[in-house]
Amino acid sequence: MSTLTPNILAELEKQAIELPSWAFGNSGTRFKVFGTPGTPRDPFEKVSDAAQVHRLTGLAPTVALHIPWDKSDYDALRQHASDEGVALGTINSNTFQDDDYKFGALTHEDGRIRQKAIDHHLECIDIMHATGSRDLKIWLAEGSNYPGQADMRGRQDRLHESLQTIYARLGEEQRLVLEYKFFEPAFYHTDVPDWGTSYAQVAALGDKALVCLDTGHHAPGTNIEFIVMQLLRLGKLGSFDFNSRFYADDDLIVGAADPFQLFRIVFEVVRGGGLNNPDVQFMLDQCHNVENKILGQTRSVLNVQEMTARALLVDTDALREAQISGDPLAANQVFMDAFYTDVRPALAEWRESRGLPADPMRAFAESGYQQKIEQERAGGQQAGWGA
Repeated sequence: MSTLTPNILAELEKQAIELPSWAFGNSGTRFKVFGTPGTPRDPFEKVSDAAQVHRLTGLAPTVALHIPWDKSDYDALRQHASDEGVALGTINSNTFQDDDYKFGALTHEDGRIRQKAIDHHLECIDIMHATGSRDLKIWLAEGSNYPGQADMRGRQDRLHESLQTIYARLGEEQRLVLEYKFFEPAFYHTDVPDWGTSYAQVAALGDKALVCLDTGHHAPGTNIEFIVMQLLRLGKLGSFDFNSRFYADDDLIVGAADPFQLFRIVFEVVRGGGLNNPDVQFMLDQCHNVENKILGQTRSVLNVQEMTARALLVDTDALREAQISGDPLAANQVFMDAFYTDVRPALAEWRESRGLPADPMRAFAESGYQQKIEQERAGGQQAGWGA
């Protein structure tokens, strides 16, 4: 089990993980956003940094944009991405940084504010046409903090009506993916708190509406791989936002807190036919507060690749035999044998065979790129939350 077979390598060859533009901007905690030398000042520099990750790993061919943070000349940005060897991907909307949305956006009682939020999403669809993007991803920071504050049922009705209007504007090849988060910033109830609510909303819209599963947006102890299985089974898993969490937030490097969980999730992706399935978008959703941003994204895509390789090593025939025979220890042993296999030397050798650095992290440190951007990007307004 120490060697990756040609069939496994063929699957890994096709793997693609989308990077978020905002991962390259400044971020921080609820108390402070930290500035770091070399931080991009505009979407063009964000794309250039993301392209470095793809050059190092061969795993990150597309970059997701966040609107309005990445408002730009989209024709020029699309050409810039192409020149850098990547493409523009998912368009992410933002209805959580405007005073009008204090008590909701797509769910707001005030029709004027709902329409403003709808219009923002229609603008995002126009941007998708300009960038060549397929997916519009929606995360809603909406809900209430106190019992009785809001009509929860009415908000679900208004959410459906708003999403219907947005969905109707999608192009033939475009999709809507609805993310969920079980709490925050609304603490009594959240309008889209779980996969079931997201599924109920998108199922009512049509085939071009799917669920986005963020691996950090769950309560402690949640069996995320079960949710992955169920959404794949239902044909409604549209995308992942990969990240990691220790308690209540979700912006850490994927696999940092629980690599075995990432392994189990990817196994269910493989089991359910989601790996290298064009209908299931792999993407990161992380911010890097204390670590180098390019290295943070590089480490993240490598973690996903490594756990994918281990998941592909599971002896599914032996696993099924143990399941049928009712031998839980044998079945678990099959899982653990694959999980404990060190695939890193084989992946390093494989990278070299493709003209990529065996050790992408070291290659970046030795490339001089970080020193170069720190010198070139002195001055100006660094990008971050809200820019």
